[in-house]
Amino acid sequence: MTSQTSSDVENPTHTSLIEADHGYVPLLDANLPSQAQENGQQPSKSLLLLISGLLATSLVVALIVGNIHIHTHDKDVQLPERMDPVEQGVSDKSFRLPANVSSFSWDTDMLDWQAPAFHFYPGENWMNDPNGPVFYKGWYHLFYQYSPEAAVWGPIVWGHAVSRDMVHWRHLPIAMERDEWYDVNGVWTGSTTILPNNKLVVLYTGSTNESVQVQNLAYPANPSDPLLVNWVKDPANPVLVPPSWIDIKDFRDPTTAWLTPEGKWRMVIGSKVNRTGIALLYDTDDFKSYELQDGWLHDVAGTGMWECVDFYPVSKDDFGLDTGTFGPGVKHVLKASMDDDRCDYYALGDYNLREGKWVPDDRSIDVGIGLRYDYGIYYASKTFYDQHKKRRILWSWIKETDSEKTDIKKGWASLMALPRTVALDPKTGSNLLQWPIEELDKLRSNLKEFNNVKLEPGSLELLSVGPTSQLDVMVEIEVDKKVVSGLKVGSKVPYNCAHHGGAGVRDALGPFGLLVLANKNMTEYTPTYFYIAKDKHGDLSTFFCIDQSKSSIAKDVDKSIYGSTVPVLKDEKLSMRILVDHSIVEGYAQGGRTCITSRVYPTEAINDDAQIFLFNNATNVTVTASLKVWQMGLKTKNESGWVWLGPSLILLVVFGFVLWMWQNQKRNNGI
Repeated sequence: MTSQTSSDVENPTHTSLIEADHGYVPLLDANLPSQAQENGQQPSKSLLLLISGLLATSLVVALIVGNIHIHTHDKDVQLPERMDPVEQGVSDKSFRLPANVSSFSWDTDMLDWQAPAFHFYPGENWMNDPNGPVFYKGWYHLFYQYSPEAAVWGPIVWGHAVSRDMVHWRHLPIAMERDEWYDVNGVWTGSTTILPNNKLVVLYTGSTNESVQVQNLAYPANPSDPLLVNWVKDPANPVLVPPSWIDIKDFRDPTTAWLTPEGKWRMVIGSKVNRTGIALLYDTDDFKSYELQDGWLHDVAGTGMWECVDFYPVSKDDFGLDTGTFGPGVKHVLKASMDDDRCDYYALGDYNLREGKWVPDDRSIDVGIGLRYDYGIYYASKTFYDQHKKRRILWSWIKETDSEKTDIKKGWASLMALPRTVALDPKTGSNLLQWPIEELDKLRSNLKEFNNVKLEPGSLELLSVGPTSQLDVMVEIEVDKKVVSGLKVGSKVPYNCAHHGGAGVRDALGPFGLLVLANKNMTEYTPTYFYIAKDKHGDLSTFFCIDQSKSSIAKDVDKSIYGSTVPVLKDEKLSMRILVDHSIVEGYAQGGRTCITSRVYPTEAINDDAQIFLFNNATNVTVTASLKVWQMGLKTKNESGWVWLGPSLILLVVFGFVLWMWQNQKRNNGI
C-alpha cells in the first residue's frame, strides 16, 4: 500500500526509501537537450571547475549547518481550511486563547529557538498521538498522527520514524494514508500486537466517509523488512463497527491485544454511555471477527469519553512485563485519556482474567478522578513492552500552547515527550514511577556540580553552567527539619499549585527550587519548585510545581501553573530532575512519583540570554541544595541519517559527473 506524494527529507514521504534518503528533486525539463549539446560543443574546463566548485561549496556549507529542510509548502500561500476535530468526532486538539488576547510579534530567531534538540517532533506540519510503538528486528518504531498539509490538525495519516535507541531518529515514508472509504476522514490512533510467530498486526481506528468510527486491520507488506516501510490494509476492513447502543463517534483507539487462557486475543476500546466512561472488551481468533464480552472491563460515572485507553501489567519484582503477563504479585494499570479535560489518568487494580473485569485498589482515586501520568501538558499517551531491554516504555503527545497563527508561521506544531520507563513504585506500591530512558544519558556533557549550596529565606543564586537552553539537572534539597516540626500554625486553606499564586507567593515552608530559562532582567523565568504545606492538624504535604506565569512577556501563550502532591517517605531528601529542551520543560520529582511537562515560549530568555538560578522564597526555612547540571543535545536539532546521507551522495555524484565530462573533453581534444 503506497502512494506517490512528495515531502521533505525531514518529514514522512511516499517516495521510495532510497529516493527519500537522497532528498532527490528531478530537474525541470530534464529531457530537453542543452544548447551546447545541440551544437556539439563541450563545456570548457574552467567553466566545469567553476560550477563544481560552487556546487561543492554550497553543499559543504549545508552539511556544516546540518539542518537542511525542503519545505512541504510555502508559508505565504493560503493554507488548507482548518478542520474542527470535535465535529469530526475526536477531542479538541488546539490550545484555546481568549478572543481578546493580543498577538505578539514573534520573529524568526524566537520561533527557531522553540524547536527541540532531543525531543522527537515532525520538523514540519502537525503531529499528535503516538501510535503503535514497537521494537522489531533491531529497530524502535514510532508511528504518530500526522497532518502533512499544515501546522494545524487536519486530514490525519500515520507518520513513521525509526531509531536504534529512541534518541536518534530517522524519518520514513508515511506508513498509512487515508485512501479507503473506511479511513478517508482520518487514519486515527491504533496499536501494534506482536504474534507468537514474531509477526505484527496493527489495529487502528478509521473515520469513514460518513464519519463513523470503525476499527481496521493492517500488517507489514514485507515482514522481513526491519524498517517496516510498506503496509497493507486487510481487504476485510472494517473488521469492527460500533455496537448499536454506542454513538458512531464514540468508538476508538484499540489497545495492544493479549492472549486469554482460552487462546483468544483480547483487546480494549474506549467509549462512553451518556456521561459514563467505559472500556469495552473484545475477543478474537484472527483479528477479523470479534466477540464483545458481557459488560465491560471497567467504567467510571461522570468521566465522559475515554480516549486512548491503555491496559498493562506491573509488578514490584519486575521492571517491565509483557502485556499478556498475569499471576501472583501482578497488578494491572488501567489508563484513559479524558476527552473532557484532556489529561491522562491511571489507576492500579486487580484484573480477573476469567471474568474479564478490572477492580481498582482504591475507588476514591479511580480512573479519571485520581492519579495522573503527568500534571502538566501530557495527553494521548501509549505504552509498549520493550522485549529488547525487558522494560515498559511510555510515549505521549505534547501539544502547543501558543496560538495557531504562531504555529503556522513557524511551520510545525507539537512534539513527543521524552520516552519514559514506567514501573510500579516498589516502596509505596500505590503509584507508578516514570523516568527518562537511560539512552538519553549519552547526550550529557560538560558536567557542573554544586554541593551543599545554602539558601537562606528570600535568596537567589545564579548557577554558572554555560548555555541553558538544553539541560539535564539533578537536584537534591535538604530542609531544616527542626524548623518544619516547630511550626505550630498550619494553613486553613488547602494548598494548590494552580490557585495559590505561583512561585512569587512566599509562605513559611516554600516555595524553593530552580528558575530555568530566566533572563538577566528577570522579566522572563520558569520556576520549578517544591512547596511544603502544613495543615491545621500538623500534617505535612509536599507539592511539586512548575509555574509558567512569568515564562514569557508574550500574552498569546499559556501562563498556567501546574503541579500536584508528591509522596515523600521517611528519611528521603527532596529530589527533582529537570530537563530543559528549548520550549519544553519536563520535571520528575522523587524519582518520578510525580511528573510535570510544560511548554514555555520566552521572547528574551533564549539562546545566550537564558540563565538558571537556585531560589528559596520561603520565609521561615533555610534549605541546602546539591546539584549536577549537564549540557544536553544532539549535533543538530533534526539529526537524521537521511539528512546527512542525501547531500553527501549528491556531492559525490556531482564530482563524478564533472570528472567524467573533463575526461571526455580531454579525449575529444586529443590531449
